[in-house]
Order: sequence, then structure tokens, then C-alpha cells
Amino acid sequence: MSMNRREFLKIAGISTIAGIGGTALAIGLRKGVLDAAQTAPDTGALTGKRWGIAIDMNKLKSEENIKRVTDACHSIHNVPDFSNTKDEVKWIWTETFEHSFPGQEHKFMPEDMKRKPFLLLCNHCDNPACVRVCPTKATFKRKDGIVMQDMHRCIGCRFCMAACPFGARSFNYRDPRTGLNPEKINPEFPTRTKGVVEKCTFCYERLAKGIKPACVEESNGALVFGDLDDPASEIRRILASKYTIRRKPELGTEPNIYYIIGGNDYAVVPEIK
Repeated sequence: MSMNRREFLKIAGISTIAGIGGTALAIGLRKGVLDAAQTAPDTGALTGKRWGIAIDMNKLKSEENIKRVTDACHSIHNVPDFSNTKDEVKWIWTETFEHSFPGQEHKFMPEDMKRKPFLLLCNHCDNPACVRVCPTKATFKRKDGIVMQDMHRCIGCRFCMAACPFGARSFNYRDPRTGLNPEKINPEFPTRTKGVVEKCTFCYERLAKGIKPACVEESNGALVFGDLDDPASEIRRILASKYTIRRKPELGTEPNIYYIIGGNDYAVVPEIK
């Protein structure tokens, strides 16, 4: 019970303004509870100190490949489809290089790279701006680096959406359940309600069962998931041998999603004698 009186009253006050009972919302916000995986522990769970993904754009050769990856994520997590941009809810999506990596393009860049659809998702940053601004701690960072979104604690203030520089969050302007096919709802993952924010959570519920994220499994090796703090991991081997870029690194959020573009093994420069 390390939450002091001032912290409790702050959370309770915000909750009351939002029309939610402050006492009910405050239950479970004590220090230590926030790090819960929200699923029962499993001896076969995948564990790591700092999870990340390396995306090899050379292996995502077609829109069909990319659609298979996005569909896998959205179907498993009951992400609604309203078929319009105003109400769009997305956990993983595509965008052009120019809009994905502003300031990193140049006039000599190959045209196919400029037009290529880049796969985007929450960057699960080391220094996430969204976590700092959330008044109810609905957004929090786990010990393994996953930036979580608890839709039960969310009051829909959208501070996290304003703080995230990557557009990785969606707001449910409509009841998301009306955008789902009842026959295709995944009963193992909860549906959401109108008025809350949602986003990619690195498939924390699958990791708890020892299974990699759905997008990784469906990518045929284009997405590599692993522990960035483990020097022996596959993702570290890739990052050591390939040139990669990240989205908006200048902002200091330290994204944990890396992109491999072009034929870009690190060049070996001969020693000058």
C-alpha cells in the first residue's frame, strides 16, 4: 500500500469528473499491481528484459504479405472495421516512407522505397510519452518494456493520443463491437466499449502462453521478435549485422521497433596501411 493520500485523491478526483467511481477505479492502482501481466502466469511463458521487433522490409514484398500480417493481429484482438477513416481503429497499419520517417528521406532515394507501404505499430518506447501523461495509469510500462493499455482504467481523455508522436493509438468513437462480425469474434480476447483508447500490446496474452506475437508468426520471417537486452538473441544478431532505422529517433522516446531497408549489411571497410 505505497500509494499516498495525495496520489489516491488525485486519481479519485479525475475518475469522479469522468463519471466513474473514484474508489472503484483506484482499486488495483497501487504500486506493484501495475506490473501485473493481467493473465495467469505460465511456466512456459516467454520472458525478456526488453522486447523489440526488427522488421525486414525486403521480405514484405507485396501488399498481400502485409495484409496477412495486419489481419492476423486485428482478427485475434477483435479490432473493429468500420470501413471509414473517421472511425478507424488500428493496432497495426501501413504508411509511406515519407510519413513514417519524416526527415529521413532524400531526393536520391529509390522510387520504389518512397512508394513502399511500411508496416507500423506501437513502438513500445523505452521512454514513452504516453505513460507520463495518463492521469489514471491506464497506460503503463511493464518491466519487460511492453507499453500496456488497460481499457478498463481508461477514461477516454485522449491525453495519450496527443502525447504519442507515432499515431499508434485509436479512440473508439463508436461501440467497437458493432464493427465486428459476431461469427468471427475471438472469445479469448475481450471486446472493448465506446469511449476508450486502444493499441498494440505486443500480444502480451500470447507471450504468457509461450507464443510469439501474431504479426510475427504470420510474417514468414519478415518480423523478428526478441529480447533486445540479450546479446545472444536473434534480434541482436540482426541489429549488429544490418543497418536499421527507427521512427523519429530525434524525439528521445527510444522506439523498440527497428526497420531494415534495402540491401544494407554493414560494410566492412578495409584497414588503411
